[in-house]
Amino acid sequence: MAASLLVVEDEPAMREMVAGNLREAGYEVREAEDVASAWRTLRASRVDLVLLDWMLPGASGYEFLRRLRREGDPAEREVPVILVTARADEPDRVRGLDAGADDYVVKPFSPRELRARVRALLRRAADARADRVEAGGLVIDRESCRVQVRGVEVGLGPTEFRLLHFLASHPDRVWSRAQLLDNAWGHDVFIEERTVDVQVRRVRKALAPHGADGYIQTVRGFGYRFSVAD
Repeated sequence: MAASLLVVEDEPAMREMVAGNLREAGYEVREAEDVASAWRTLRASRVDLVLLDWMLPGASGYEFLRRLRREGDPAEREVPVILVTARADEPDRVRGLDAGADDYVVKPFSPRELRARVRALLRRAADARADRVEAGGLVIDRESCRVQVRGVEVGLGPTEFRLLHFLASHPDRVWSRAQLLDNAWGHDVFIEERTVDVQVRRVRKALAPHGADGYIQTVRGFGYRFSVAD
C-alpha cells in the first residue's frame, strides 16, 4: 500500500507542484489549503506524513503543529511532519523543530531533495513503529522486551518474545518453520524445525489467559501466521 501524504499549503501553484511531484513518485496525496481542512483530513483518513507550510491563512502551520503534538490522539501525535517554508533563519528552524517538526525544508527547494526527505522520514517512522507492535489489545515493545494484553503484562522468555514480535510485525502473512527459525533464532543457529512448534505452544499458553492465544494461527502444510481477524 502506498504511503498517504497530506500537503498543507495555501498557495495553489505551490500545492499543485508539491502534490503532483509526490504523486509521480507513487504516493497517495491529499491536499489542504488551511489548518481547518488539514484537521478534517487527518480525522477522516489515514495519513502517514504531513508536509506543512508555516504561513497559512487564519491559524499558522506552526500553531497547527503545536496543537497536533499536544492535543492530537495518539496516532495523530506520532504522524511525521516536514515543515516546508520560506522562513530560513536559524531561530525559525529551531522554533519549528522544537514545536515537533521532524524535518525542515526551505523554499525554494529541489523536488528531488523533497522526495528524498520524504523517503527518509517514512523509513524512520516505519523503524520506530516496528519497535512497538499493537494489535487486538496486544502490545509488544521491543525496547523494553515487554508484552501486554489490554494492560496486563504477559511473561515470555527471550526466544518466545522474538517469535511473537516477528509474527506480529508481519500480520496475516504465513511463515514456514524454516523461515521462522531464520528470523527469530538466526541463520547461524542449527536446531530442528519442530522447536518452532514447541515455542509456538509456549507463546499460546502465555497468551491464553488473556484470550489472545488465537492470534497465532496454524496453517496446515505451510506454517504459522499472526492475525487478529476472526
